[in-house]
Order: sequence, then structure tokens, then C-alpha cells
Amino acid sequence: MDELLRVQNVRAAYAVGGREVQAVEEVSLTLREGEVLGLAGESGCGKSTLATILALATKPPLYVKSGQMVLEGKTIDLTLGAGLPRELRGQLISILPQGALNSLNPTARVRELAYDVLKAHRPTIQRSEAYELTRQRLEQLGLPARVLENYPHQLSGGMKQRVVTVISTLLNPKVLIADEPTSALDVSSQKAVVGLLKTLLERRVISSIVFIAHDLPLLREIADRIAIMYAGKIAEIGTNHEIIDAPKHPYTQALIGSILVPEPYVRQKRVEGIEGSPPDLRSPPSGCRFHPRCKYAMPKCSQTQPPEFGTPERFAACWLLEAVKS
Repeated sequence: MDELLRVQNVRAAYAVGGREVQAVEEVSLTLREGEVLGLAGESGCGKSTLATILALATKPPLYVKSGQMVLEGKTIDLTLGAGLPRELRGQLISILPQGALNSLNPTARVRELAYDVLKAHRPTIQRSEAYELTRQRLEQLGLPARVLENYPHQLSGGMKQRVVTVISTLLNPKVLIADEPTSALDVSSQKAVVGLLKTLLERRVISSIVFIAHDLPLLREIADRIAIMYAGKIAEIGTNHEIIDAPKHPYTQALIGSILVPEPYVRQKRVEGIEGSPPDLRSPPSGCRFHPRCKYAMPKCSQTQPPEFGTPERFAACWLLEAVKS
């Protein structure tokens, strides 16, 4: 598959109380045409911050210190933040936000919400045209056109999420950043939303997805590749099967070991939590940021930050792999 998006050396921080809290540190990623890239990690690891950056939606107190994005050959300076051209957002890249169930204006019908999005990017569009485009998109994706007349409170949680997904992709963005779109849904609604996202890819409404989740079993179902994030950095990246079935980084191994899953051959294993807590990013630990919680930690781990052992497509940043490499 052809490379669609490349993100290089992104560093971002929050300005809090006169201090700088580094939230994303030297993150580089690639995304191919038609691919779903999963992004996983504990709460507070920087996933949603990275989602905001990728969606070109940064605003104070978050700011990007360095980094660029190359999307379809167009180079975008991420440090410009709100200064980036508006047409990039929604048309080239769009976000399905965390907490999307609460992002719909409760006083407006779905048709008006869709019209507002289209009007912002196509100032000359008429209401009737916007309504018709939205109706066609709903029917194309197997959703009832009658929801256009509904207010958000008249929709179930699962239907709200699907409506937000449709509205987020009305402009046919090349890349959709889905920030934990299923976290507040029951299992059947999760399945419906995942099915909708797959349909959007199959129908080429969108070209690729960055899917952010805590749920590794869910990423196993939808993602082609998975990146594991810890304390603002990418700890490991690989294909779906490489990450789930053959993780190399101790943090990835611990994440998988802490998951209770229904498969008979897996649930016989003992489920173990990860000792300790994620680091305070106001003063992150030296060396490998996972070393205070790692049962394999060596003196070197607390002194020097490990490089990425492997290739850009399959690597883990862990000193344990130095001996394997040599």
C-alpha cells in the first residue's frame, strides 16, 4: 500500500502554571492508504494529545514545539497550530472526538448539525443541498434517513456515535482520527460503530484511520498495525499479530497480560496488573520511562534512553533488545 501520511519528530507540551509539561516526545508515524493504525496505552500516556495534533486542532494550553506532517505530498508545519489553513481540517484530515456522545448540540436537529459542518467549508451550499447530501450518506452507510429529523436526545448512544461519525466524514477526509470512539458504548453498539468505520473505508469515503483505544482486543479486530504509547513516547510498533501475539517491549507484554479476554486458550492464563503508576510528565524518569515499573530493568535503563531497535515498521525501544540485535 502507498504511504498516505507521515508524521516526523513531533514534540508537544502543555503550558501549565508557568511550567511546561512535555506530553508528546519525538513521535514519528506512518499511515498507508486503506490502513487502520491502532494507538494504545494507559490513560495519560498522550494518545488523545497526539490525536489532537494529528487532527490539526491544537490550541492553548497545548502547543507543538517541533514536528511536521506530510499528507498526500503536502508538508504541514505542525508548530503553526491554529494558524494552519482551515481547509486542511475536515477535508484532508478529520477527528471523531473522545466523548463524541456529548458533542452534539442538544437544541439542533441532526440535519442542522450536518448543515453547519458543510456550510463552514462550503459557504455557498444551500440547506436543501446539505440535507440531501447527508441523507444520501446515511442511506449509503445503511443508516435510516429519518434520523435527520431527530434531536440528539431522541437517539440511542450507539446511534449518536454513528451520526457523529457520519458528520465527521461528510467532507470525505483522507484520514480520520478516531479517538476512543467506542469507549462509552455497549458491546453491540461497539460492533456497529466498528462496522460503520470499516464500511467508510470499503466505500472509499475515507482513505485511512488512526484508531485510538484502551481496548487491545478491539484493536485486534480492526487494526492492521498497532503502536503502543507510554509516557508520551512510542514504545513499540508492529503489525496486529506482532503486537498481540509476539510483543517485544515489557510494557506491551504487561498490557496484554493485564487484559481479561474470553478466548478459552487465553483466559486460562493468570491476569496480572501493571505494578506502579504512569510517571508524572512534569518530571519524567531518566532513561527509559518505563524502567521504574519494569521487572526486567537494568542499571542502564535508568541512565540512558533506549533507541528504537528494529525497523520503522517494526521496532521496540528497549535495552533488552540490544543483545538480540548484536
